[in-house]
Amino acid sequence: MKSLLALFCLASVVQAQLPNTQPLAPNADFSATMVAGIDKFVLDLTAKAKAARAALWPGDAATHREHLKTIIGAIDKRLPITALELVGDTDTPALLAETDKARISRVRWPVFDGVLGEGILIQPKGKVLARVIYLPDCNTDPEKLANDAMLAYSGCEIIIPALVSRGSEFSTNDRFGVKTNVPHREWIYRQSFELGRHIIGYEVQKVLQLVDWTRTQKDQVPLLVAGLGEGGMIALYAGALDTRISSVYVWGYFAAREALWSEPIYRNLFGLLNEFGDAEIASLVAPRHLVVQHLGYPNVQGPPAATQGQRAIAAPGKIVKPSLDEMKAEVARAQQIVPGDWIKLYGEDGGLKEVVGHLLPEVAEQIVTAINPIMPQKNEQRAAIDTTRQERQVRELEKFTQRQLVDTEAERNATFWKPLPLSSIADFEKRTASERERFWNGTIGRLPNPNVPMNAKSRLVKETDKVTIYEVTLDVWQDVFAWGWLALPKDLKPGEKRPIVVCQHGLEGIPEDVFNADPESKAFKPYQAFALRLAEQGFVTFAPHNPYRGMDAFRTLQRKLNPLGKTLFSVIIGQHQRILEWLKTQPFTDSKRIAFYGLSYGGKSAMRIPAILTDYCLSICSGDFNEWVRKCVSTDMPMSYIHTHEYEIWEWNMGRTFNYAEMAALIAPRPFMVERGHNDGVGTDEWVNYEYAKVRRLYNKLLIGDRTTIEHFDGPHMIHGVGTYEFVKQWTK
Repeated sequence: MKSLLALFCLASVVQAQLPNTQPLAPNADFSATMVAGIDKFVLDLTAKAKAARAALWPGDAATHREHLKTIIGAIDKRLPITALELVGDTDTPALLAETDKARISRVRWPVFDGVLGEGILIQPKGKVLARVIYLPDCNTDPEKLANDAMLAYSGCEIIIPALVSRGSEFSTNDRFGVKTNVPHREWIYRQSFELGRHIIGYEVQKVLQLVDWTRTQKDQVPLLVAGLGEGGMIALYAGALDTRISSVYVWGYFAAREALWSEPIYRNLFGLLNEFGDAEIASLVAPRHLVVQHLGYPNVQGPPAATQGQRAIAAPGKIVKPSLDEMKAEVARAQQIVPGDWIKLYGEDGGLKEVVGHLLPEVAEQIVTAINPIMPQKNEQRAAIDTTRQERQVRELEKFTQRQLVDTEAERNATFWKPLPLSSIADFEKRTASERERFWNGTIGRLPNPNVPMNAKSRLVKETDKVTIYEVTLDVWQDVFAWGWLALPKDLKPGEKRPIVVCQHGLEGIPEDVFNADPESKAFKPYQAFALRLAEQGFVTFAPHNPYRGMDAFRTLQRKLNPLGKTLFSVIIGQHQRILEWLKTQPFTDSKRIAFYGLSYGGKSAMRIPAILTDYCLSICSGDFNEWVRKCVSTDMPMSYIHTHEYEIWEWNMGRTFNYAEMAALIAPRPFMVERGHNDGVGTDEWVNYEYAKVRRLYNKLLIGDRTTIEHFDGPHMIHGVGTYEFVKQWTK
């Protein structure tokens, strides 16, 4: 009988495919096929989001405005303002130029602690007909606009703010000798996005502070906010948010936003397209007047080219001028939301009289009469450009953001840790269940559960004297599948159930890498064939492919998902839902003992996936555990992502909600372990230990301190496979 069972077991191990699966055809690059399928899936989600927005509008405008403030990161309280400060000294007086009609001065105004708005003020010498906040494209100095005689003779009081530019000369860290080609706008974006803030929100706040100032003036004349290019975007958002603005004029910016992912990354807004396109934002201006003009789009074909000594790490992204028909369609959508003639579209030949007549009907005739005679002229006195202002603008926002980084820990303590009950595991798990939902829905971004038949396919790919390895694919959603390698020990008996270890590769890896036992191979050094070694010790192992492979190909997925309020892990978690579903149906699986163990980006996965999917019985984070928020935001850490090419890495508002200790709390009370090499450059022992101390305290407070540990070893970024192997054995028994 024993010999017959042995023959049966051997026959089952070496069969060409697994039972209850269809044959799997070989694929030269399953990874590329997967990324392409996800791309198609996400583009379909984007189209559906546009259609679904119709059900939300018009809705309650005040609620929409509050949502928009949060999306653009305009969340910080502004300082009080009563006056604009004239800026000058004995060498460079505040008064830049003067005509018989107006004075042109350099000004600044407080916004946040340590953050000032700066720009040019044109003050008419006669009666003020209207006030205008005139936002140039971010690469245009305010003085260039101030030299236009039309503005000085208009009879309007005009403030021309400076915006953070697309240059890169100040995207540097002198402490570490880092110079980059990252545009200044992206430099601030990189630091602020993780903290629920944004370069767009910062600059909208600077404009709204000017609106506050106009309300302190005795003569309450009409207020127009106008902008070109990036300034047009800021003008549109400001006009949508603040009803004190009388009218809005936008040119060089207005289009459908479904291709937001292809624009410069400093325009990336998490969750925008679920509620807003430009039409919806424009509708918040109604019934006030809005003019959009098909004119003046900046020519941006990508980030600045890296010069000698600069790191070429900037994200790709272009600004493409839409067709006039595309603009007409977006305007038509706005008028469907709010019918009426409040919005006007002009082509390149739109006349001054018509535009001003729509925007400022009360004073249009006086303005046009004053301007017409001097339209071709320039001011005789030219305002000298302030060459030091741009660096101040960048450094002020950088310092402000770095201070917010420090404050986020107190914010997490107040919102996550203080309400956490530690008197019983039952109460703790009840609380963390709701926190898990908050993490999944708000931070990671939740997609529907897998909703197509599993359609499991497999094929034999490799065999050793101890292990048989199969390649497996499982359908998840339309166009999206999961793929991985499954290793079955050859001593597995029919009907026997074993614990499974899901072994997750890192960035640019594939499932084969974690089985590669060739000491000369590139994959062996970091992974040490840990999926194979664990299988040789008797575990069933499964190595899924997570689609963070293909450089810009997968990073573009993150860009496409973010405007939908989703991330790459939204997709990955769906794939792991399907993987767990399939594994639990297999005859060799002990469904209560499915562990997770990942290195590097796989360690990043080990923090996020088991924090959400509780069917993983334990998690081991190798080569990744960190004071994660600090690594993403800080300019004081040499290994910070601010200084690297991983432009997809930031997760919206995570710093204010969930760091790695909080994710570990969502894994608790299940066993959790950190594997840390002293020489691993992804972090420093000090910061890793600082964050892990919170995890240790939590488990001790819950009286389950034996369920967590950290192993330090004297080595680099790699699987050590000593304490971790024992940890898996201990907690899967």
